[in-house]
Amino acid sequence: MRINSQLYNDISSTMKQLALFVLNSFILPGGRMRLRVFEPRYVRLISEASAGKRDFAMAQLNPYVSQSHADRILPLATRVQIEDFEQLDDGLLGITIAGVEKVQIIKRWQEADQLHIAEVTGIDNWPAQQISTEYQPLVQQMEKLLQQYPALQQLYPCPNYADAAWLASRYLEILPMQPALKQQLALQSSPAPCLDSLQAWLSYQA
Repeated sequence: MRINSQLYNDISSTMKQLALFVLNSFILPGGRMRLRVFEPRYVRLISEASAGKRDFAMAQLNPYVSQSHADRILPLATRVQIEDFEQLDDGLLGITIAGVEKVQIIKRWQEADQLHIAEVTGIDNWPAQQISTEYQPLVQQMEKLLQQYPALQQLYPCPNYADAAWLASRYLEILPMQPALKQQLALQSSPAPCLDSLQAWLSYQA
């Protein structure tokens, strides 16, 4: 019993409580994203985060289950920080966020205004790793994507193409693929499985 109790205490000590900003979009450490904030619960989330009361994470919706389903919010989320505020042309609040740390949702609930709160534990980020020459086609394709989409170029004025972790993470954020697959690839111990899958897909498309 003492061992079980100690194990529970060790796990609990590594947990932290975060508010969840829930979207279909996906962000990973090193990623940047612009958001329009209009729902009252998310206005409160931003206000509390800005005041240092509670950090928040971006969590991903599972669109293939009902709103009441236990797996409506997928377990991998990313703790983020606010980089910038702006008032948009439509009068809404705009923020720019940056991904900081991958986290695993252990338990979640909703407060009175339906804001999701979660107990999370941290997951190791992919370490920076020199990109292998075999992935140069992926580098070239990402260069084209940033050139084609000015909004992306603005988010990443200094893209780190030489870093395998950076490249794999940006592909997972940008490409349309099933959320569960994105989560599965992002939870791998290195970016290699993601880059291998992307390379195979790119070869098939050629």
